[in-house]
Amino acid sequence: MRILVTGAAGFIGRALLQRLLVDTDGADITGLDLVAAPPEASGARLSWISGGLDVRAVLEQLGAASFDRVFHLASVPGGRAEVEPALGRRVNLDASLDLLQLLAQHGNRPRVVYASSIAVYGALSGAPVSAQTEARPLISYGAHKRMVEIALADHTRRGELSGIALRLPGIVARPRPVSGFGSAFMSELLHAVSAGESYACPVSPDATAWWLSAKVAVDNLIRAGEIDVCGTLQLPALRLSIAEVMAGLALLYGAERPARVTFDPDDSIEKVFGRFPMLEVDAELALGFAHDGSAAEMITNALRAGYI
Repeated sequence: MRILVTGAAGFIGRALLQRLLVDTDGADITGLDLVAAPPEASGARLSWISGGLDVRAVLEQLGAASFDRVFHLASVPGGRAEVEPALGRRVNLDASLDLLQLLAQHGNRPRVVYASSIAVYGALSGAPVSAQTEARPLISYGAHKRMVEIALADHTRRGELSGIALRLPGIVARPRPVSGFGSAFMSELLHAVSAGESYACPVSPDATAWWLSAKVAVDNLIRAGEIDVCGTLQLPALRLSIAEVMAGLALLYGAERPARVTFDPDDSIEKVFGRFPMLEVDAELALGFAHDGSAAEMITNALRAGYI
């Protein structure tokens, strides 16, 4: 088996790559990212391509190979894509469409797992959210993710690819320094309390978000590569208030560390990242996708040492 991981040096890409190197005995794995391979990603079965998908030479290098399974994680984050719209379009949309077309041309119908995003939904009302919820993205990042979902479904309809798009929620805990994301408080809160530091949380204790650890996100990506199901799915996640996360932190670290957290709510952050409704993911759970189970388990998984 030949496996390709784009965005392989990123937060989720690194975790996925290391798991694949451990779990897929005998598979040849190609990692692609703008930077060199991370130190923990090594071995005779790993090839590395340093470059961007928006570079023609990189696409030509990929086109010379045939892959059985592809995890497409590479993207320009939403905040940067809004500031640099040409870059966002070039990477998140145009390069993604070019990659799908290239994979389709080989004729071997590879399994393609696409990391989409909850940004496709746009403004959330109080109604439960599922993969059938109308997509009304408010930023270019979400619009481009939705466009690639549609293109992947079309290639799948034509029998050229076996595609599955997973809408990822907030994944924790991103390594420090956590910056560039409106949801950075989710990771920073966990890091600060686990380290016994003081922290001013920019959302209120009642703020709710969808929480999923990097470990379980990788479990779900691997599951998506293995099953024979196509389409667009919403990954399960725990809907937790900050107060519930704080209670989970108290279970793990005692009451003293969480007591060092103060609250200074920023309405602009809480409006977008702190009013998440319930998720309806019964179909995804039935397919073997999962969340972390409880707040304490999510925190433990999110802060575990290493990537596996």
